[in-house]
Amino acid sequence: MPTLSAVDFTAPDAAREFATSLRETGFGVLKNHPIDKALVSRIYETWENWFKTGDKTGFDFSRDTQDGFFPASISEKAQGYDVKDIKEYFHFYPWGRIPEELRADVEAYYAGATKLAATLLSWVEANTPADIAKNYRVPLSSMIADSQKTLLRILHYPPMTGSEEPGAVRAAAHTDINLLTILPAANEPGLQVQAKDGSWIDVPCEFGTLVVNIGDMLQEASGHYYPSTKHRVINPTGERSEKSRISMPLFLHPRPDVVLSDRYTADSYLKERLRELGVL
Repeated sequence: MPTLSAVDFTAPDAAREFATSLRETGFGVLKNHPIDKALVSRIYETWENWFKTGDKTGFDFSRDTQDGFFPASISEKAQGYDVKDIKEYFHFYPWGRIPEELRADVEAYYAGATKLAATLLSWVEANTPADIAKNYRVPLSSMIADSQKTLLRILHYPPMTGSEEPGAVRAAAHTDINLLTILPAANEPGLQVQAKDGSWIDVPCEFGTLVVNIGDMLQEASGHYYPSTKHRVINPTGERSEKSRISMPLFLHPRPDVVLSDRYTADSYLKERLRELGVL
C-alpha cells in the first residue's frame, strides 16, 4: 500500500515537496510547522470534555449562519450515502458563537492556522505551471484575505456502542468543498485518503504533524490540476472503539465574491454544495 511521507516545513525544498504531494495524492503532511502543539493538545482535551459534559444550551446550529453546535441527529450525509456519519461537531467563526471559557484558545489557533494557510497557498501557486496558474483570477493566498467564511470545525466522534445504524461510519468517503483543509493530527487514527488506484492509504496520525488536503474549490480554480481527493474516517475496532476521536479541520474559504472559474464564484459554489448536503 502506498504511503504519505511528512514534509519538513523548515527544509529548503519544502514548498516544492509539499506541492508535489498535493498534486500526486491530494494530500500533504507537514512536520516542524509553526502551529503550537501544546495549544492543539489543550483544545482537544477541553473540547472532548465539552462534547461529553458541557452545557450546549444556546449553541444550536443556525441554518442561516452555519455556526454553532451540530448534534449527531443532524450530522452530514456524504454525497451518495443515505446514512448519517457517526459524529457531532461545532462550527466556529471569529464572528460567531462559542462557549466563552473555550474562546481564547480557539481564537488563537484560528489566527495562527489561517496565517500559515496563506503561506501554504502561496507555495501551491508558486509551484503551479504557468499555463495552469493563469487560470487563477487572483493570487490564491489573497482569495482568503479578510474572508469571513473560513471555518474551524471541531469534531467529536463518540465511542462506538454497537447500536450504530447499519452501514454508518465516522465519516463516509467525501471530498471537501473549500480551497485547502488544514488538520492537526487527531488524537486517534482513522483518517484515510483514496489513492488513484482506488485503494485507501492511512494518513499519518503522529501528534504534532499537520495534514493538508485539497478541496473542490482549488480543484475548480486550477482546472483540476490539483485534485480534490476522497477521504474518510473509518470506524475503530478493539480497544480503540471505546475511545472518542477529536479532530479540528480548518476549511479555507475564499471571500464570496472571488471568481473560481467561468462557472462559479466562491459563493455560488458553496451554496450549491451545502444544498446537496442538506444543511442549507
